[in-house]
Amino acid sequence: MCGTTPISRESEHYFFKLSQFADALKEWLEGNKNLQQEVKNYVLNWIKEGLLDWDITRDLSWGVPVPLEEAKGKVLYGWFDNHLGYIATAQKYFKEKGIDGKKAWNISTLYHYIGKDIVYHHYLFLPAMRLGNGEYKLPDFIPTRGMFMLEQQKFSKSRGWYIGLREFLSKFPADYLRYYLSSITPYAQADVNFDWTDFQQRINNELIANIGNFIHRTLTFTWTKYHRTVPEHGDYDALDKELVERVKQVAPDVGTEIEKNELTKGLRKIVEFSAFCNQYFQKKQPWTDLEKAKTTLYLCVNAVRSLAILLEPYTPFSAERLWGQLNLDGNVHEQKWDAASQITIKSGHNIHQPSALFERIQDKDIEKEKQKLHKTTTND
Repeated sequence: MCGTTPISRESEHYFFKLSQFADALKEWLEGNKNLQQEVKNYVLNWIKEGLLDWDITRDLSWGVPVPLEEAKGKVLYGWFDNHLGYIATAQKYFKEKGIDGKKAWNISTLYHYIGKDIVYHHYLFLPAMRLGNGEYKLPDFIPTRGMFMLEQQKFSKSRGWYIGLREFLSKFPADYLRYYLSSITPYAQADVNFDWTDFQQRINNELIANIGNFIHRTLTFTWTKYHRTVPEHGDYDALDKELVERVKQVAPDVGTEIEKNELTKGLRKIVEFSAFCNQYFQKKQPWTDLEKAKTTLYLCVNAVRSLAILLEPYTPFSAERLWGQLNLDGNVHEQKWDAASQITIKSGHNIHQPSALFERIQDKDIEKEKQKLHKTTTND
C-alpha cells in the first residue's frame, strides 16, 4: 500500500499446544454422532496429517494484552479471544439471571452455528481449549453452512451487489425472508443462493397459494357460513380419519427434522401437511351441503391451529396474527410443540373476523430489485 520494501523481523510469540490434543480431539470427533459427517471426515484427516501448534499472540497496538509481565506489547489473537468470549458472555448472562452459569452450560445442549470457512477454529481450536480447561463441555452440534450468494455472485457492498436488510424490511415482511431462507438453506456446506425470482415464486406458490389459501378459506367459510362459530362435528368418514391422523403425526414429523437442524426438511413437511389439508377441503366440497360440511370445518379449523404452532419458528409474526384470528388464549409463542398434534378447539368456539395473512409479491416489485443490481454493475 505504501510502496516500501517489507522488512523481515524476528518476534517471539506464545503458542497454544494444539498438537498435544490430537488424541483427545480424535476421540471426541469419532464419538460425537451429531456432527456433520463430511465435515468430520476432513477434520479427522487434518489430525491424521499432524496438528501444528497455534500462534495465539500478535504484535499489534490494539487488542487484549497478554497478562504477563514479560509479554508487554503483545496482544491475544482475536480468534483465541473470541473462543473465550463465547463462554464469558454466556456466564455474564447467566449471572444476571441468578443462574449457576457453569452448571447451566454443562447440562445444556450446545449448538455452534458456523460458516464453512471457520471449521478449523470450531472443530479444533475451540474444543482443544475447552479440553485444556476441563470445566466446560464441548459443543453437541456444530451446524456448518456454506457461503451466502446473491443471484449466483458473492455479496459486495462496494459493488452494490447486496441486499440491505433495512431496505428489504421496508418492502417485504420479515416472515417472507425467514420463510425463504429456511426453505433454501440445507443442513450442509453447500452454498446458499438468494434469487429474487425464486424468492417470489416460493412466497407466492407455497406460503400464499398453499398455506395461506387453506388458512383463509377455512376461517372465511367458518365466519360467513357458520356465523363465526366452529360447528358441531358428526361421525368421521375415511377421509376425516386420515386428516385426524395427519394432525396427530405432523408435530413429531416436523419436530424431528428441526431437532436434527434440518430446518428446510421441517418446513417441507409443513408445506406437505398444508397441501393435504387443501386437498381435503377440496374433496369435501363443503359449499355443497352446509350440514354435512360441519365436520369438515370443525377439523379444518383445528388443522389451522396446528399450522399456527408449526409455523411459529419459521414465520412468528404471521403465526401470532393467526392465533389472534382463531381467538385462542395466550399467544402462539407459549404453546408446547406437541400441542400442534392435538385437536383442542371445541365446537361452539367463536373465531375473530379473518383477514389475509400474506400478500402476493408483484412482478414489478421483483423487477425493481433486479434492475437495481443490474444498474450498479453496469455503472461499475
